[in-house]
Amino acid sequence: MVQPMRIMVILTGLLLLAACQNNEESLLRERQADSDLKYVTDSDPVKRETLSNQQVAKRLAQTAVEVPDVHDATAVVLGKYVAVGIDVDKDLDRSRVGVIKFSVAEALKHDPYGKQAVVVADADGFERIRGLGRKIAEGHPVQAVTEELSQIVGRYMPEGPINERSQSESNEQSIPKKDQEKLHKIEENQSKDR
Repeated sequence: MVQPMRIMVILTGLLLLAACQNNEESLLRERQADSDLKYVTDSDPVKRETLSNQQVAKRLAQTAVEVPDVHDATAVVLGKYVAVGIDVDKDLDRSRVGVIKFSVAEALKHDPYGKQAVVVADADGFERIRGLGRKIAEGHPVQAVTEELSQIVGRYMPEGPINERSQSESNEQSIPKKDQEKLHKIEENQSKDR
């Protein structure tokens, strides 16, 4: 009598374990199907066309030429690295050339391929980038082209759009909440005194 009772208890235990296991698996499948998390392969909202480096270079050079006071432009694309040389009137003063370079950088920023472009407005730099483009078209070794591009980029500091986030905003994130409230109260009091 003890033996059948023991078998009955073991079978009941196994049945309960099996039933619970099925329930957990169905809950897991249900949660995965109704999950609020969505897995995406590309979160960049801009649809990129599949273009060769030479096609991208032509496109970016054309974008640069559309900026006022830019007479000619050339571009070199090596992977994600882009150098754009612009030809401007040689009689322009440096500040005006800086404004034109910044305008070109802004125009390129709106193109998915030109976001990180280095803009060069120097006559020598323009010719070096144009020559580099010719070497690429002729099929010169990538290492030689890459070395020359790194020399060009190293010589000219990148000219690009300024980061929109102010210094004080980044500093506020490093201050604890309690201290931030005190700081804001002090700032309000100081602004009322003026």
